[in-house]
Amino acid sequence: MSTYKAPLDDLRFALYDVLDAEAQFARLGFADANRELVDAVLDEAARFTETVLAPLNRVGDEVGCSYDKATGNVTPPPGFKQAFDQFVEGGWTGLTNAPEHGGQGMPALLGGVLTEMVDSANLAWGNFPMLSHGAVKALETYGEDWQKKAFLEPLVAGTWTGTMCLTEPHCGTDLGLLKTRAEPVGDDKYAITGTKIFITAGEHDLVPNIVHLVLAKLPDAPAGAKGISLFVVPKFKVARDGSVGERNAVRCGAIEHKMGIHGSATCVMNFDGAEGYLVGQPHKGLQAMFVMMNSARLGVGVQGLGLSERAYQNALRYARERLQSRSLSGPKNPDKPADPLLVHPDVRRMLLTQKALVEGGRLLSMHAYSLLDEAEKAADPAERERADTLVSFLTPISKACLTEWSIENTYNALQCFGGHGYIHEHGMEQYARDARITTLYEGTTGIQSLDLIGRKTAATQGAGLKLFLAEVDAFAKQHEGDAALAEFIAPLRAKCGEWGKLTIDVLQRAATNPEELGAASTDYLFYSGYVVLAYWWARSVAAADASDRPQAFKEAKRETARFYFARLLPRTLAHKAAIEAGARTLMALPDAGFGAY
Repeated sequence: MSTYKAPLDDLRFALYDVLDAEAQFARLGFADANRELVDAVLDEAARFTETVLAPLNRVGDEVGCSYDKATGNVTPPPGFKQAFDQFVEGGWTGLTNAPEHGGQGMPALLGGVLTEMVDSANLAWGNFPMLSHGAVKALETYGEDWQKKAFLEPLVAGTWTGTMCLTEPHCGTDLGLLKTRAEPVGDDKYAITGTKIFITAGEHDLVPNIVHLVLAKLPDAPAGAKGISLFVVPKFKVARDGSVGERNAVRCGAIEHKMGIHGSATCVMNFDGAEGYLVGQPHKGLQAMFVMMNSARLGVGVQGLGLSERAYQNALRYARERLQSRSLSGPKNPDKPADPLLVHPDVRRMLLTQKALVEGGRLLSMHAYSLLDEAEKAADPAERERADTLVSFLTPISKACLTEWSIENTYNALQCFGGHGYIHEHGMEQYARDARITTLYEGTTGIQSLDLIGRKTAATQGAGLKLFLAEVDAFAKQHEGDAALAEFIAPLRAKCGEWGKLTIDVLQRAATNPEELGAASTDYLFYSGYVVLAYWWARSVAAADASDRPQAFKEAKRETARFYFARLLPRTLAHKAAIEAGARTLMALPDAGFGAY
């Protein structure tokens, strides 16, 4: 059976040795986020996720959520509500939220670490509180004062949860096609009518009220995406004074039967003239929704990371315990009938791939969360702007790469088990199924790649890329005389130079043929992701060498970095070749050439 142990040693290494979080927290004014408190938070989060959430992971998959067609009610798997109650009682829902709304005001970086532990332990359960954070941020940024007072305190406390209602049966990414309508009914209220699908935690009994943030169009809305507004629509009506009234005209029409995350309620939500309030300005709903979406995209990246960590832990344990064949260089356990799987080169390849992508990916994710703190708290406006630009650039890389790598990592973990990985009792096939959704929601990998190369690179003249390359260059100059790091610095510098030239080439081609951006986008995203991870592995070796960590820890970081540079970074060669092949290789075939099926 699958188990989970929070990787506290590596989390602390990433926080304290690589990212120097103690100094950052102090500089940004997080007075309470000292090392003693942060360590206590990590320890308690580990205890909760290991002992409360992880044991529910299997029952969530096997039992799933139940739907009552007569009432529209949804019941999560056994134990989920009790775990949620403990989560709320522990104050976890307000960890990073503002104290003025009842939160604890801790850094976003610490919240990201908590999210990883939750998602490793029980991804499906973690979906229930996940979107509340984005709802809080959207209402904080765009809500009226009375909306903040009425909705934020219960959302932060975890006594209510939030959702994000975008997708409709006929439109996914192209939100300009949405049909949900909002009719003014007086007293600043609107009647919301329409159907939304794929709504995570749209209905459940974990809390008494659910706050839906819904995209809809007003009667005078311009056509397309420019005519979208955002509305707050609670399950039970909420008056301007915060009092809760009767049940609103919103009902779950069905729950999806999914490949994975069976314990998560993925709902069809029907709004039948439901009472709601406008959030922000009319026809400016996408601005507010993107506050939620960007938060959710980083969170989904952490979901991929969490699944990768859980799968790796169990594959490594199995590879150490399972006796299978003899080492090619001679028996390693001559007193036993066979050697453990861990002695075989190809098993080590799969495990090292997981280790390299997990530990490097953890730093990619944590860096993004640390930039959120910088963007909000830095004293210098220029520093806030820099952090905001850089995290915007890194968000599609983090979301897409960490989730796509979770597909690879859960596959490799399952493969380490052989046929035993394919059967249910070991739990590995659940991770492979659960991981698949992470590449799809909050924007598919294709959408992330278009966001990276289009909005975040072409539209900004490469602003985020320039900032990242400058950070790498500063690191390289700092260590250019360090012989122990030379094997990493030189290839990292070469790849960064190539990345810049490749970017210029794509943008120049796109100036005469816009299809070039779409044709290059996915390969460009993965190329970017592998170079970013090369930087974090070089940083890891430098940080480990400078730390007081045990020698075995330092050697493990160095050897994993060597594996990454030798075996995974060369994947950029294939992505570069595909980018340089251009749009014609994709667009030349006529529609009829695909076959008459």
